[in-house]
Amino acid sequence: MLTQTRVIPAARHGAGALAGHRAFVVLLTLAAALRVVTMLGYRPARLYWYDSFTYLDTAVHLAPSASFHPIGYPLFLRALLPFHSVELVAAVQHAMGLSVGVLIYAVLRRRSVPGWAAALATVPTLLDASFLRLEHAVLSDTQFIVLVVAGLSVLMWEPRLSTRAAVLAGLLFALAALTRTIALPLLLLVLIVLAVRRVGWRPLTALALAGVLPLIAYAAWYGRHHDRFAISGADGVALWARTMTFADCSVIQPPPDQARLCPNATVLDAASEYVWAPQASLNQLPGDRFSHNDLARAFAIRAILAQPLDYLGEVVRDTSIAFSWTPIAHPARTTPAFGFAKGYWPLPEQPLIDKVRKEYDSGIRGQSSAGPYADFLVVYQYAAYLRGPVLAAILLLGAVAAVRRPRVALLPWALAAGLLVGPVAVLDFDHRYVLPVIPIACLAAALCVPWSRR
Repeated sequence: MLTQTRVIPAARHGAGALAGHRAFVVLLTLAAALRVVTMLGYRPARLYWYDSFTYLDTAVHLAPSASFHPIGYPLFLRALLPFHSVELVAAVQHAMGLSVGVLIYAVLRRRSVPGWAAALATVPTLLDASFLRLEHAVLSDTQFIVLVVAGLSVLMWEPRLSTRAAVLAGLLFALAALTRTIALPLLLLVLIVLAVRRVGWRPLTALALAGVLPLIAYAAWYGRHHDRFAISGADGVALWARTMTFADCSVIQPPPDQARLCPNATVLDAASEYVWAPQASLNQLPGDRFSHNDLARAFAIRAILAQPLDYLGEVVRDTSIAFSWTPIAHPARTTPAFGFAKGYWPLPEQPLIDKVRKEYDSGIRGQSSAGPYADFLVVYQYAAYLRGPVLAAILLLGAVAAVRRPRVALLPWALAAGLLVGPVAVLDFDHRYVLPVIPIACLAAALCVPWSRR
């Protein structure tokens, strides 16, 4: 009898605690069901022409890539290599997508945001069809989102930042930078915001060291393979491509070696297309395009300094694509949204296919849809899509929160803004690159709720 009197109150306490999170539990359950439907509706994972196969090959033969991709995502794929299944990769990434919603909700409740508002902030991340598609692809984006949100969560968990938390956050942002290099300026942005908040020199120093030292170690490893101390061998190529939409060499007046990179008669509909177009001036030079990375960077910096207003105009114009009601294809060959369809998609013509099929997953094949799961997702995606004006409203609410509560809301809002503009500033706009903005912007916006405190 004594045992019963102890167990029953405990059960009631557990039920009461769960009731306080009922709305989020329902959302999380729905989100998990949607991801199961995605796994059943599209098999195996989605594989992309260049990125996916390069990641898989690097996972088997661990070495720093001389192109766009650092080692972070291949390390994740390497951890799953013993299972030899890209479908398992997709399943784990779907679970990672759910964890992003859990982190956002937990941080907001920790900051005393009401349960309904905290749950509402997770809706785009958990239910938007774009995230379902992203998580189902062999791409680094989902891992990148998890690492950035996790690092931000650590920084926001307590009102006073401890040295231990700063070290953990620094390591998470370093891993994010080794997954996608756009996190490099994010780490600097975090340090600036925390310095403005006067968190103290100890945690600030700890975060800086924890964030920078792994990057230095990777750059040294990269140097052993490619004879230059760097994290990426494509930053200059990317920035050069960014300038191709506005560069005027009569204004820039580059020296003879850089003049070879001036725009030629090639006109493409997006800056990123110049990286791959065979007729673009960079690709007319002898050798691999990435072997001219330093020269491309020098030209790009000269072009931006000579035409700063033209550069800023291009960045603003391309960033504004994110706020359109109807998704704009950029480049025109892409499907910006509503990508769930019915059919079969063969593997692209890729020289690495046979190699990764032999070494990573013998079951790699073209993706096919399966009804009724795919039929449901094709209809679902049109309702479950965050329209551009809604994203603009979320960012505006986050800006209001950053002004009202700078100690708590400034950091997530600044990171969301940096993630939105950063990729456009260094290469081009891509609807994929907007998705990491959404969970962080929603977190910042929820802090605008009047009942939130601390």
